[in-house]
Amino acid sequence: MKIVIKNGWVIEPSSGFSGKSDIGIENGVISSIGTNLDGDVSIDAEGMVVTPGFVDIHVHFREPGFESKETIATGARAAAHGGVTSVVTMPNTMPPIDNAGMVELVVRRAQDLDGIHIYPAACATKGREGKELTEMADLLQSGAVAVTDDGNDIESSSVLRHVLEYAGMVGIPYLAHCEDESLSEGGAMNEGVASALLGIPGIPREAEETRIERNIRLAKLANAPIHIQHVTTKRGVEIIRQAKREGISVTAETCPHYWMLTDSQIENYNSNMKMNPPLREEEDIQAIIEGLQDGTIDCIATDHAPHTRTEKNVPFQEAPFGIVGLETLLGCVIKGLVNPGYLSIEKAIQLLTKNPANIIKINAGTLGIGVPADITIFNPEEEWVVTEDYFYSKSSNSPFVGTKLCGKVKCTLCCGKVLYADKDIQLPEGLSISPTFLCDKFLI
Repeated sequence: MKIVIKNGWVIEPSSGFSGKSDIGIENGVISSIGTNLDGDVSIDAEGMVVTPGFVDIHVHFREPGFESKETIATGARAAAHGGVTSVVTMPNTMPPIDNAGMVELVVRRAQDLDGIHIYPAACATKGREGKELTEMADLLQSGAVAVTDDGNDIESSSVLRHVLEYAGMVGIPYLAHCEDESLSEGGAMNEGVASALLGIPGIPREAEETRIERNIRLAKLANAPIHIQHVTTKRGVEIIRQAKREGISVTAETCPHYWMLTDSQIENYNSNMKMNPPLREEEDIQAIIEGLQDGTIDCIATDHAPHTRTEKNVPFQEAPFGIVGLETLLGCVIKGLVNPGYLSIEKAIQLLTKNPANIIKINAGTLGIGVPADITIFNPEEEWVVTEDYFYSKSSNSPFVGTKLCGKVKCTLCCGKVLYADKDIQLPEGLSISPTFLCDKFLI
């Protein structure tokens, strides 16, 4: 059966094409791109933007061990709801993903789901303890696409040097959570005026910045690439920019909450504003935006980190760090970056698709002929208010509940299968959501 997505505005970041076109899909791959295409069934995307499925290289799906917060299945559905068709899951589960068997477990459960592409990251050190290196060659062979001790930085510079050398030799990216815990310990939000006024212990910028600098220098010493996760500070952006000028192989990401919110907006001790690294200040937001504009920051990720309502419904200092982000991703990008004129929509899509796919070396983020038909269709002008019942994630710990965003996903396809469609997309007869992926409210 040939599916044709008709009349949409197509953005293809690899070629730079941006214009009205049709897309033909056969046997799960893109077979043609052009005008007036014919097929067996069609999806009308008039007035909508059609792009590669978004690629998020930093999510927490919590399985195994923390299934009350999220599972691979619910996380995948949340991703599809947000237009994300490829994710990299972090290994800070229980037990941690630090051996080939655990990697294979995630891979098998993702395959059984028959939904989005789920690529596990594995631990860089055993148990994420920062002491003994994992068997990275085995992890790569089993399906891991990256190594990281995300949630923790590696304290020992010597151990991190060896991690980088081994990862570079194997050819697997190292994703660096940059945090000096001796500086951040006990802190719950950015250290500054807002933390003083609220009486909450602060986390200084230096806890992040000193480790960004150290980790990049060790990558240079090891002659290996490094990817810096969730950058939040002005100085952090400057360190990465200078490292790129020096020719060091470094890439970086930031997250929507770091350009949408500041620490001064933490009101009523709302624990859904608590994440690590924490929300910073206005000058940091401007630096993050400039980093996205000039390529210092290579991609956008969500750091999707679900927690139950019970866990978050405690005093701010006692609540766990983390927020959900997959389903508000597009709305934050359009409202916070595209509509104010900071980024063109084409540049924004590149940061959500091609660039992150390149960092982890996967075949995604493009609409080329013969590639998997991973496609997101969205209305860039639709405004909507985030509500708690909007989320398909198991959790709704979002700082954007009650916020009006702009840009809404209307349909998500992965390998030519429809995984999400809302009421504005009329699916033709014979085209339905994969039954193993479907949940009660997924087609609305």
